Amino acid sequence: MRRYLPALVIGAAGIAVLMALGFWQARRLAWKEGVIAAIEAQIAADPVPLSSIATPMRESDLYRPVTVAGRTTGEELLVLSGKKGQGAGYEVIAVFETAEGARILIDRGFIPETARSDPRPPVALSVTGNLHWPEETDSFTPPPDARTGLWFARDVAAMSESLGTLPVLVVARQIEGDAQGIVPVPVGTSAIPNDHREYAITWFSLAAVWAGMTGFLLWRIRQRTN
Repeated sequence: MRRYLPALVIGAAGIAVLMALGFWQARRLAWKEGVIAAIEAQIAADPVPLSSIATPMRESDLYRPVTVAGRTTGEELLVLSGKKGQGAGYEVIAVFETAEGARILIDRGFIPETARSDPRPPVALSVTGNLHWPEETDSFTPPPDARTGLWFARDVAAMSESLGTLPVLVVARQIEGDAQGIVPVPVGTSAIPNDHREYAITWFSLAAVWAGMTGFLLWRIRQRTN
């Protein structure tokens, strides 16, 4: 029995560690699914007038559905984007003056690359959408292109400073008025990473492989001693 002990200890320890990692990822999966379900419930809630929400926005206001009426000013920023089936294009982030006189940002949606230079003059709109302040920038995100004015991510704080608005972004999901060829891209949860199931399967699979290798090692030890 003594000759099997090192292999058994190493095998059991490895299996225990890998199984523990698998169960940890399974717990993380349940947690992430709960988070996503809560976000989806917030997104799908009944919209309230934007004017009824106190500023500055709170964390609980993230994804809150709102309605707002007013008009665009013609000021806008374009964010490099893409849409399945249409290819490259831009998200149109427009300055919007509400009926109450506030200047905010509206993510009006997607335009194809060919529509970049199309005129989009001021227009009256009624917008239903969701409050959002996406975290799309990191240390690898290029700054806005000074020559073309093109942005590479939505940065509410920087965009509001650039356009002189409140740091409030409403991502449109429905627009009443002249959409000017812009297709809304509503807020959703598809971009929220949730790879915990795959991680759990990987760790459990490695535990199974480790168990198999341990069994093979024990068999080899037995063969040598016979």
